[in-house]
Amino acid sequence: MSLTSFSFPTPTLFGPGALRELPARMAKLGIRRPLIVTDGGFAKTDAFAALTSVLGTEGRGSSWFAYVGVHPNPVEDDVREPAALFIQHGCDGIIAIGGGSPLDAGKAARLLVKRPGFNLSRFYDESDWSGLAPFIAIPTTAGTGSEVGRSSVITLDGTRKKAVLFHPELLAKLVILDPELTVGLPAKLTAATGADALTHCIESFTCPQFHPLCDGIALEGVRLIVDALPKAVQDGRNLEARGHMLVAAAMGAIAFQKDLGVVHSLAHPLSSICGMHHGLANALCLVAGMKFCAARKPGLYRRVGQACGLETLGLSDADSDTQAIHFVTTFLKGIGLEGRLRDHGVTTDHLDSLVAQAMDDPCHKTNAVPVTAEDFRALYQAVL
Repeated sequence: MSLTSFSFPTPTLFGPGALRELPARMAKLGIRRPLIVTDGGFAKTDAFAALTSVLGTEGRGSSWFAYVGVHPNPVEDDVREPAALFIQHGCDGIIAIGGGSPLDAGKAARLLVKRPGFNLSRFYDESDWSGLAPFIAIPTTAGTGSEVGRSSVITLDGTRKKAVLFHPELLAKLVILDPELTVGLPAKLTAATGADALTHCIESFTCPQFHPLCDGIALEGVRLIVDALPKAVQDGRNLEARGHMLVAAAMGAIAFQKDLGVVHSLAHPLSSICGMHHGLANALCLVAGMKFCAARKPGLYRRVGQACGLETLGLSDADSDTQAIHFVTTFLKGIGLEGRLRDHGVTTDHLDSLVAQAMDDPCHKTNAVPVTAEDFRALYQAVL
């Protein structure tokens, strides 16, 4: 038995109205002049209006500042520009609010506050990232779990590929999970982000790394999602379902401390090359990835099926996998996530680039079974 270690992040405030606690929590962290990081779409929402009300609308541009330019799949400018604003205005903390993209961008902007002009492609050449500005994460989608993560996923200028910037210092000092902020999320985005959380839970559980604490969290995340996501899609004002999805998304991200698998390696290039929403990409690839793994490691999804509420006692390994995969297929269809990659602009002309980037992606290296370039090509073709 090899030596390993366990750790769990992040002070979290959960519940309807939690946003109203922000000023007091900022004061405890020594944040008096924050930079808000988000995207242009979110800046037009009622949730952003709620944030500005809590911070004091009259203070915008004097006691707090906002960067609202984050792209749906963050690029380097989404990190460099808020870092420059932070320095320009003498800010002392970052509050990122919105989906996973603003959270990733805001998290990483602190790197360039600490080292202006740093080449992010050389991130791992620098060992000392201590002393980053305090960071508060407020997710308004229930998917990526970036709020509890120690990494940011950014498409770098030099490579045009998604890069994972990982360091424990990137952890938020506070996470606020307020389901009131998610009620305006459209049903399609609710479904797509929820599918991302489901994929996190399934892939982290089946990742062969040893981390039993994460295994338990992943399975409970599956159970919560199966119950709550259809309710949140059907009725966006169901605060209990919205709240459970926020918690499940955070749980999925905690669970993938173990790492992920082939589905994420399929999905990441679909975002960087084809501009596809990450949650949708996961949803369209999840069943194919599960079938691929189950065919090579029977019984892999027995406990996933149990977490979905299925009775697997007495079934063979192969039948338990079939049952679980059928459930996931039906579940995704029921929340409107079906179709083919071609329905979203992916063509056979993309295949070579997709396969090359999928092979470079680190997630498949911790997949339940090995994956080759030929496997990736076959998987993309299966869902094209």
